[in-house]
Amino acid sequence: MSEVPEELKIKQKFPNWYDWLKPIKQKDLKHGFASYIALPKQVDSEFFKMPFGDVERDVFSEDWKLPENWKEIILDAFKETLEKNRAFKVFMDICVRCGACADKCHYYIGTGDPKNMPVMRAETVRSVYRYYFTIGGKLFGKWAGARPLDENVIKEWYYYLYQCSLCRRCSLFCPYGIDTAEVVWWARRMLSRIGLNQRFMCISIEASARTGNHLGLYAGGMAGSIEQGLSELKDITGFDLHTYINKPGADVLFVAPSADYFATPHWYVMLGYLLLFNELEERYGLTVTWSTYASEGGNFGTFHSYEAAQLLNSKIYKEAERLGVKFIIGGECGHMWRDKHQFINTMNNPPKHAEWRKFWDDPDLGQISEKLKGINLGEFISGEHGWIHILELVAALIKHKKIDIDPSRNDHWKATYHDPCNVARGMGMLEEPRYVLRNVMNYFYDMPEHCIREKTYCCAAGGGMLAEELMELRMRGVMPRMMALRYVVKKYGVNIMLTPCAIDKAQFPVAVEYWKIPVEIGGPMEMVGNALVLTAFGEKPEDRKYDLRGTPIREEE
Repeated sequence: MSEVPEELKIKQKFPNWYDWLKPIKQKDLKHGFASYIALPKQVDSEFFKMPFGDVERDVFSEDWKLPENWKEIILDAFKETLEKNRAFKVFMDICVRCGACADKCHYYIGTGDPKNMPVMRAETVRSVYRYYFTIGGKLFGKWAGARPLDENVIKEWYYYLYQCSLCRRCSLFCPYGIDTAEVVWWARRMLSRIGLNQRFMCISIEASARTGNHLGLYAGGMAGSIEQGLSELKDITGFDLHTYINKPGADVLFVAPSADYFATPHWYVMLGYLLLFNELEERYGLTVTWSTYASEGGNFGTFHSYEAAQLLNSKIYKEAERLGVKFIIGGECGHMWRDKHQFINTMNNPPKHAEWRKFWDDPDLGQISEKLKGINLGEFISGEHGWIHILELVAALIKHKKIDIDPSRNDHWKATYHDPCNVARGMGMLEEPRYVLRNVMNYFYDMPEHCIREKTYCCAAGGGMLAEELMELRMRGVMPRMMALRYVVKKYGVNIMLTPCAIDKAQFPVAVEYWKIPVEIGGPMEMVGNALVLTAFGEKPEDRKYDLRGTPIREEE
């Protein structure tokens, strides 16, 4: 936290059009805002190899060691993108620079930098498009808002395209529906063609390609973590619980973000998963397996390029087919759900084994247990391409009275809920988490309407922005969410903010410390685990003495 000033000053600037067309120079790149460039060990490895990845580059060096024909490579990549991606071409042409998106970006609100307005961030790319690919730009140059490529333009691209978390809040307010996150995504892909890849993101991509998860955990470490969780649950519940890992013939493959295996507060969500799966097996015979091959639900490739995203998510369908499962449950991860809801089925063929095909002909859980009949996964928002969100499943189990809940076990918590960008805007799951929380807790309060559900503010750390070197940008960008959180803390006495996103859970503990807001951070499945009565094991509502954090549930204890 030492690199972030105690007091943040926001200086808004309003340059004229022609001043704006001038790219920033090397001296304008600031610590706390500039992403480190990936090292060869991340982008020239056996498992993840990018063009010109064998060169070590320093973002704060004058010489970025670009390949000799870098301009030709960028323009070829630009032309390819225009030809293959119709949406990108449309987004290049239809923006009228109305500014409706400007104050919707958390980074612009927090920095005041005009090039952090979504429209201007996209204009850094559009100006090059106009110069090389439109008649007006070729004829009139800067008078048409066009500018030629030079090394300073490339540096500006890298600097500002990696000050975007791809949250898509701006797109919600755009009257033309321009998806600026998609513009940024494809432009990042162009940069990767000349060896400019963000380091933090590529550390995770390479690790996931090599081991199956972002943390680089091998099979023993992952299995050991889950066993540790079962041991902790024995202390909390008194029951000997179990789980399956790499089990052929299981009903379900469960995929979590790898942070849930070790990080805090993610760990308490992991305990919630294990409790639910044990109850469902004991009560209904539904078997859930984890996988050490497909051990990561998140996909940092979705922040980098289409090819990187496809490389990482291909493992999960392969593993579902190898194990012969009927469907996949995904855990609490934000960008995982944009990937699995919007991308995976176009990037990879779904499983074709008999068990999968038979189940999805009529995806009712009654196929697994007659007692679960009526819960049809085909009706779920997440019920596409064989994937089910854990919270949507829990909502259905509660609605159909298939699990027993004691909300008083969470009476020591007063909660609010942060909608992760990719869960809310990326897949449209808005009410199910709230339905779950209102059933497993007695004290739940939403933040103001203008900053929740599809209008949610980003945590300011997604899209690869969780990097340590970006701490000042992160603390500035998270300000809108922190102000809304402070409001419900003061009004309702909220003492925990819940979010089903691994990056949120990593960002918010740092943010609330910086912004001096006295709340804890957690995930909805932690509250589900607290409230879940293990009826199949003989547990009664009053039996549980401690919550998943080891905190006494009732004051007298």
